[in-house]
Amino acid sequence: MKKIGLSLLLLIGSNTIQAQLVIAPGAELQLSGNAQLTLNNTDFINNGNFTAGNGTIFFTGNASSFINGSQPTQLYNIEINKTAGATLLLQRSINVSQQINFVNGFLNLNSYNIDLGTTGILMNEQESSRMTGVNGGKVLFTTTLNAPSANNPANLGAIFTSAQNLGTVNIQRGHQSQVNGAGMGNSVLRYFDISPATNTGLNATLRFQYFEEELNGLDENILVFWKSINTTNWTNEGFTSRNIAGNYVEKTGINSFSRWTLSSLSNALPVRYLFYNAKCNTNTILITWKTASEENSSHFIIEKSMDGRAWVGIASIAATGNTNYTTEYSYTDNSPSQNTFYRLAQFDINGAVHYSGVLRASCDAKELAAAWPNPVTDKYFISVSTVRKSKAVISVFNSAGALVKKQESALLPGTTQIILDIGNIASGMYYVNVEWNEGMNKKALEFIKQ
Repeated sequence: MKKIGLSLLLLIGSNTIQAQLVIAPGAELQLSGNAQLTLNNTDFINNGNFTAGNGTIFFTGNASSFINGSQPTQLYNIEINKTAGATLLLQRSINVSQQINFVNGFLNLNSYNIDLGTTGILMNEQESSRMTGVNGGKVLFTTTLNAPSANNPANLGAIFTSAQNLGTVNIQRGHQSQVNGAGMGNSVLRYFDISPATNTGLNATLRFQYFEEELNGLDENILVFWKSINTTNWTNEGFTSRNIAGNYVEKTGINSFSRWTLSSLSNALPVRYLFYNAKCNTNTILITWKTASEENSSHFIIEKSMDGRAWVGIASIAATGNTNYTTEYSYTDNSPSQNTFYRLAQFDINGAVHYSGVLRASCDAKELAAAWPNPVTDKYFISVSTVRKSKAVISVFNSAGALVKKQESALLPGTTQIILDIGNIASGMYYVNVEWNEGMNKKALEFIKQ
């Protein structure tokens, strides 16, 4: 006889009992007809064979729970009704063929995907109960949009209008803040990847909806559309109208789709930096930077500060404009102070400005390292100063002491900025060891991943 494994785990120090519904390998669980299964403070782990039928699984209780398992999981209806700020967390990708109904609490994608197929839909999302996923993951949906009129596929919050036939459209909604290839800039905690079968001459209107809690520190009064065809280079697409009370931004006259998000006019999305260094060169500071690509870039202003707060422009360097190849730039400051801060202001053709990270340089520089921001969501910046060419070895450990990421980066004499992509690691406390000059110099850092 095939059996379902069911285990209960008592959480010590909690007033709740956290249980796990485990479908063991070789076992089956079938919901017949419109059966209802309520998992109160209970995890769902499918290591066997689960058949959802037309049933509904209710995730309830005042403790967070998760969906996991080694086998693909196809669900019909699910409802999230979690109290006390509890969350349903994905630990594997799932399929939902009908609806995800939000009553209370959150569903965290946690870097995994939910595929709604061609029939699934999100219901009743609200500020207090909705989809999240700042560390990755997407909601997927496929539909046909022929001459759509205010069509909101699967209630994903991307509303389309066009006199043209877009044909089959794949839509993916994610919740990570978008940045350029150098990790600069930020966006609202929502983006859409839109891929129509017909993707030229659409003259379409897109209304982009968002929640207040997805603003990510941005002022919704100045949000504009940003577009990318490769998630690295971005173009400012402006906007046609905004509705602050209705939480949406709209743009007309769109001829093609790709990845779209919302950010402010002056965010650092368009230029991808490969390298950024400042070093002493006989009582002068040589600033060098390299871009992997540029789009609508006009010029760079090198800015200087004595305290890292008040900035003064000291030089202007013409940019290449639009490139898909590597471009190198440099400037020499002939009158540096003992400790000077530098940053790059990159201007678009339309006048928008985007700022690089900040480097600290000095002709009596010591071997040191610093890092920011903390807490962090996606990109962690480490600034290393050295008097000789070297290699930095960066090791990231979780709170249990396990190595979760290791990266090696080349260093030139002076101060070099290193970008550490930690978007795919889980939330929590992490400890960082930075070693350079063949281990002669070390720095211990720590950060909280949100």
